[in-house]
This record gives sequence, C-alpha cells and structure tokens, in this order.
Amino acid sequence: MFVSFFPQPKLFFTSAAVWSLAAILFWFFGGEQLGAVFGLPPAAAGTPPIIGIAVLWSKPFLWFYIYFVACVAIFYAFWSWYAPHPWQNWSILMTAVILFFIYFNVQVSVAVNNWYGPFFDYVQGLMSGTGKSTDSEFYIGLADFSWLALVGMNVQVVNAFIVSHWIFRWRTAMNDYFMANWGRLRHIEGASQRIQEDTMRFSQIMEDLGSTFVQSIMTLIAFLPVLIQLQAHITELPIVGAIPQPLVVAALGWCLFGTISVMVAGLKLPGLQFRNQRVEAAYRKELVYGEDHADRAQPATTAQLFANVRRNYFKLYFHYIYFNVVRYTYLQADNIFSLLILGPSLVAHKITFGALNQISNAFGKVTNSLQFLLNSWSTIVELQSVHKRLRAFEATLQGEQLPIIDQHYLEREQAGMRPEDQPAS
Repeated sequence: MFVSFFPQPKLFFTSAAVWSLAAILFWFFGGEQLGAVFGLPPAAAGTPPIIGIAVLWSKPFLWFYIYFVACVAIFYAFWSWYAPHPWQNWSILMTAVILFFIYFNVQVSVAVNNWYGPFFDYVQGLMSGTGKSTDSEFYIGLADFSWLALVGMNVQVVNAFIVSHWIFRWRTAMNDYFMANWGRLRHIEGASQRIQEDTMRFSQIMEDLGSTFVQSIMTLIAFLPVLIQLQAHITELPIVGAIPQPLVVAALGWCLFGTISVMVAGLKLPGLQFRNQRVEAAYRKELVYGEDHADRAQPATTAQLFANVRRNYFKLYFHYIYFNVVRYTYLQADNIFSLLILGPSLVAHKITFGALNQISNAFGKVTNSLQFLLNSWSTIVELQSVHKRLRAFEATLQGEQLPIIDQHYLEREQAGMRPEDQPAS
C-alpha cells in the first residue's frame, strides 16, 4: 500500500515528521523574524490584525509562502538524490501543494474570525442606536467577508480536484505494484477483489479521512493562539470558577471526554466490520462459482451463507445502537457547550456581540479539530477493516525480493498513455 507510492515508507514518513517539526520550531524561534532581512518582517507586537482579503498577501504571509516553498524544495531534493522513486512528484511535491492549500484555507478561516469582532460590534452599535453609519459603509463591511469567502471557496474546490487526482495516482501505484506480482498473488482467495475493490475503497477512504485529519491539525494550530488571545474576555467558568486558560482547559476537557466516551462505545465495531467483510466475501465467492458451475451456489448452501451475513449484520446493528446514542448525545450537547461556559461572562456584561461571535467561532474550530476521532470513528472503523484485508493480502510477499516495476511503464502511465499507445517491448 505504501512502498508502491512512497520511497522507503518508514524512513520517509519519519523524516517528513522530523523535518516538519524542525521547520516549525525554526519558524517560531527565529525563522519568522528572518523575513525582515528580505524586507518581509513580521507584524509588530500589539498591531491590530489586518481585516479583509489584504491579509493574505501582507508581508508576513508572503514570507511564510517563501519559507514553505524552500522547506519543501530541500526535502524533495534530498529524497530525489537519496532514494529516487517513480511517483515522487506526486507523493512529495503534490502532497506539499495539498498541505499548502489546506493551510491557506485555515488562514482564511482565521481572517474571517478576525472580521467577526469589529463587524458585529458595529452591528451591535447600529441595533442599539449608539452607532451611526451609511449604507455604503455597511456593504463595504460585508464585502470584506465576501472576498474572503469567495477566495476560500475557490481554493477549496481546486484542492478537492487535486486531492482526487493524487488519491487516484496512489491507487494506480498500488495496482501496478500488485499486478507486477500477480503471478504470486493470483492463487490467494479473493485476490481480484483485493486488487480492484479494496485498493479503490482504501483510496476513497484516505481521500476523505486524510484531508480531514490534516485540516483538523492545522486548524488546531492556527486557532489555539486565537482562542488564548480571546479568553482575555473570560474570567471564570461555570461550577469550576476562575482558572488559568479557561477556554483552552474547557475545550480540551470537553473534547477528551467526548472522544473517550465514543472510543469506549465503539471498541467492538472494527472487529465486527472485519467479520462482516469475511462473511460477505464467502457469500459472494459461492455466487461467482455458481455462475460457471451448475453444482455450486445451491439453495441450501447460499441460504446458510446468507444466514451468516444476516446474523453478523444484526449483531452490528445492535452494537451501533449504544454507539450512536453516545455519539449523538454528545454532538447535541456540543451545540450549546460554548454558550454554557460563556454564561457567567454574558450575564456580567463582560463581552460584546462581536467578541461573542469571535469566541464562539474560535472555540468551535478548536473543539471540532479535537473531535476528529469522534466525528470520523465510523470511517476509521471501515478503514481498519480494509487495511486488515490488504495487509493479510500483502503478507504473501513479505520477506521476498519483489520484482521492480518497469520504470518506463510507470513513466508512460503517469504521462496518461493508454496501453495500446505503448510501444511493444
């Protein structure tokens, strides 16, 4: 699943994590200030944030774009020299493009959150009659949001298109790798299903789950400082009272409670899903044999196999009852949790309408990021099931020297040539 698309996967992912951590640490401990050497200094301390679309091409942002490209170029150059791989342009460069677009959209969300404060304070002034404005000023304020939303939406569309192609390239790499070893895999039960269906499902799940996971991490990194800054308006929490970092503690505690609750409720689901796939495969296999052999797929046999399918599904449905009760109860409570913790400050008139919207939005972003496991548990269960089957399938090849996939074939495949266009060997 991985060696077909990534160079030396274990070392590659380890080096990517170490290099990313080093780049992040260097950025926060000197790299951000290094932009001043090139005329792109960071914003001065205490400077109000830039409101609107202009923040995305401000000097601090331009310096980050350059820094990101430099880090990716160094990483790509190393792996191109150390372990060249036919899919390195997609597995490294296009991965970096996807990560950048996700980061960019997160920053658009931060810019929108910064817009909430002054605009909704302005709206509060209009509603209470304490502020004066013209129609043009009101629509100019809305235009700031409209430009941010328009750019964010289009970047998200482009990124979704690139992610879809990136995932299909990964599936193509897996398909080529398995077909290069087809002579040793064809005798395994369900080999055709593993190569065609499971690689397809693995790719589709990774497309959704991978993007969501990365976006959750980047959203958490971007909005946690925003939440820390905004909690200056909050002095105490209900029941707990006054504590340091109240919003951060509330977000972490609430998400930890929800994640543990859902994980405990869903402990049995991965094994049940895996067993479901096994009985489904047994039933399907007998039907396939029945297409070519009159003595196969007899009513008594298929009835027994389908009874196994029914029994497993009914068991799965039962366990999903209490899992969904826990999950949906928590998600419904999550809709009002931010208002619960802001209650004392609202009653004491300590926050304005703009600050309320900023805090609620930032708190929601942070908690949604921390709730990744909770929101994606069903998808993770399905991924675990597919991963188990593919790992069992690959076990046949472990410990053996695998043939190298023809380099020219992969180059033609990446170039989009059809099989009939390829020259005869």
